[in-house]
Amino acid sequence: MHKKLYAALALLLLTSLALGACGPAATPVPEPTEAMVETEAPVADTPVPLPGAGYIACQVSDTGGTDDKSFNQFAWVGMEVAAEQLGVDIRFLESRGEADYEPNLNAFVEEGCDMIFGVGFLLNDATTAAATANPDVSFVGIDHFSPDVANYLGSFYNIHEATMLAGYLAAGMTETGIVGVYAGINIPPVTAFSDGFYMGIQAYNAAHGTDVSLEGWDPANPEGGLFTGDFTDTDKGRTATETLLDLGADIIMPVAGPVGAGTLAVLEERGTGLMIGVDTDWSSFYPDQAEFVLASAMKRMDLVVFDAIDAGVNGAFAGGNFTGNLENGRVGMTVGSAWIDQIPADLMAEIEALAAQIISGEVSAVYPR
Repeated sequence: MHKKLYAALALLLLTSLALGACGPAATPVPEPTEAMVETEAPVADTPVPLPGAGYIACQVSDTGGTDDKSFNQFAWVGMEVAAEQLGVDIRFLESRGEADYEPNLNAFVEEGCDMIFGVGFLLNDATTAAATANPDVSFVGIDHFSPDVANYLGSFYNIHEATMLAGYLAAGMTETGIVGVYAGINIPPVTAFSDGFYMGIQAYNAAHGTDVSLEGWDPANPEGGLFTGDFTDTDKGRTATETLLDLGADIIMPVAGPVGAGTLAVLEERGTGLMIGVDTDWSSFYPDQAEFVLASAMKRMDLVVFDAIDAGVNGAFAGGNFTGNLENGRVGMTVGSAWIDQIPADLMAEIEALAAQIISGEVSAVYPR
């Protein structure tokens, strides 16, 4: 889903009309009277300030900037919406590596930020330390839980619920009977994607008596998964994609942020295969390659970011932990724009039923370790 700025700008055009009088030459033009010269131009209404005027919201990312078309950019979209709708001042610092986490967070404290976001699981420790040391500043963690710190709101996402739906879809759409997945780094928020994907494939197999297999991930052997080792090198994404295609996979889910652009490049070059995007709607962020994006498993970080800022602006911010899931709409699966009318109706009905079962607790998307 391409980011929307939701901005509305009203323009008021005032046109003055010149009034003239004309008559027979013998009729003198009247001298201006006091009433005639006292007419004043109307005064424009004073704009009403937005509720967040003067509030400063700041975001520190892990590697990857606000234009990575993935995790960091979607979190930044929430900041942009808050700027447009609430009038807050938004600022951003990108971390090049672990050594930047603490300095970036502290720099924003020194700048007087009212709320500081640490975006990414790897910022957890640095965000915890900064929140503990600065109790008058609100902190929000994206993809990590906060400890018992009153000014720190952590957020985590049951993304396995969304990828279970994506796995079910991939199993129903594969032509080779093999789907694939690779990931960036072996950390819980990342491997949760692959776990749910596996569970969705198994649910489809159980429902249809098929034997669709998954390459690149075995939840019983997490260390044996296919990892690129980072979230930035698209060449590694290309290599992982070629490996999976050569193993027979025709639908691939890259769980590695912008590294997944390497997958799209290979699919386009070969003219075959599909991908499942993650975090954002990849068919919107990559419209020129939308035909290769079957669906995306989304983390609605944009909504969580906006909600936190809105609470801060209105004096309702509180620490604790928030979990995004299918029920509250903070995770979900969206079908790619080029595939909306190409997925069989009965398969979509099964996926909708599965989503309802996950929400009710009848079906678990968690791999039973």
